[in-house]
Amino acid sequence: MPAPRRAYNDGFAPRRRPAQKTTRSGMFTLKRAKPAPEARPQARHGEPVYITKRLADDGVCSRREAEALIRAGRVFIEGRRVELGEKVTDDQKIDIKGGAPKLRYSYIAYNKPRGVVTHSPVGDEIDIMEAARFPSELRDIFPLGRIDKDSRGLILLTNDGRVTKRLLSPESEHEKEYVVKTAQPLRNGFKAAIERGVDIGGYTTLPCKINLMGEKEFSIKLTEGKRHQIRRMVVALHNDVVDLRRVRVANIQLGRLREGDWRPIEGEELHDFLGSLGL
Repeated sequence: MPAPRRAYNDGFAPRRRPAQKTTRSGMFTLKRAKPAPEARPQARHGEPVYITKRLADDGVCSRREAEALIRAGRVFIEGRRVELGEKVTDDQKIDIKGGAPKLRYSYIAYNKPRGVVTHSPVGDEIDIMEAARFPSELRDIFPLGRIDKDSRGLILLTNDGRVTKRLLSPESEHEKEYVVKTAQPLRNGFKAAIERGVDIGGYTTLPCKINLMGEKEFSIKLTEGKRHQIRRMVVALHNDVVDLRRVRVANIQLGRLREGDWRPIEGEELHDFLGSLGL
């Protein structure tokens, strides 16, 4: 196959801090940590981002914790106390008076049921945080990526902002695996056509691998994630999806986790996952 184009129970893991220095006045100065070159996130190209996002992305604290630090007047940009809502560029120095909070990261695997919304619920839609009923210790976690409302299966959640870009960037090439059931039997040329890449309306999907599991069922491994991609691929090949379930993200398996339940990601599984992201 051609090389693809670039296009948590205790459940808490110890924090890993970026390189840092504390001055005599007790100011914590953030110094950007440099991930392994092969896992380095996509450059921001100098565009300003919210300071809460910068602190989360650099593994200093969660966005909610960053907001609390700013409200307490403990965050400075080049000697100036900042206000909530300010942005910062990649080359600006951030100081935290009294040091950064000593908190731990959490990593969760959740089996999302059909009908639960992972981002921005509207009206009576059921939000993932409400559906999962996470304990208060996990109030700062957020979903990594999305699963469509009408789809189900594995989704990861964390309060580690460093993971987002490294896992979800189009250049990351981390596999996601799905099991798909269709309305009609799969045609003879379905496997070859979908593995070559499918035009889903102005975009041709990357080559992939599928495994036929029955006349109306197959599994598929993807390294990209266009909106409704699998459904659009199946429609383009003259069929429809009646059930779509994600069973793996990178090395994290759904396994026997019951629908609507969640579990911690820890131990060797967590070690391997973070290692694959260069963390």
